[in-house]
Amino acid sequence: MQQLLLVAIRSVLEKPGRYPITRLWFFFNAICAKIVDVSRLDKLEEYVVVTLCLLEKYFPPSFFDVMVHLVVHLVREVRLCGPVYFRWMYPFERYMKVLKGYVQNRTNPEGCIVEWYIAEEAIEFYTEHLYDVSTIGVPSSQKIGLSKPLLGCTVNLVDRYLLNQAHLYVLENMEEVLPYIE
Repeated sequence: MQQLLLVAIRSVLEKPGRYPITRLWFFFNAICAKIVDVSRLDKLEEYVVVTLCLLEKYFPPSFFDVMVHLVVHLVREVRLCGPVYFRWMYPFERYMKVLKGYVQNRTNPEGCIVEWYIAEEAIEFYTEHLYDVSTIGVPSSQKIGLSKPLLGCTVNLVDRYLLNQAHLYVLENMEEVLPYIE
């Protein structure tokens, strides 16, 4: 999301509205880095205050609530607790979504989650410790023809440079990408 946000807002917002969002993006990239330079934290704090002032110029007052204000305190939190990625809740929130997906019976969600979780753990245990057992329903590489090519075919391995050239060629010749190139 951090990488695609700038591309997404480029065609939606004009430059004055896009500028504070870009500054906020740079702030979060600096804060969320694995290595944070302590000498730059004071400048980052000033930077985010100016960025929030710019946001106030272009966005309505209803946009600003306590959560937007808490961005000012993130630099202090980094100073006290260290890098942000040690305290991220995103992995836990994502896993909670997986657990919520296990619920089939809405009257007993906890039982459904426990039942599916135990089944998943058992499957992972069996696949890890019973590696020499032939499985049913899972095709082996010889059944689907990956071990040797079909008759009359040759297998060409492409190096990374040629793959990058082909990727660039496809991107430069797609109609969807032309507005971004221009």
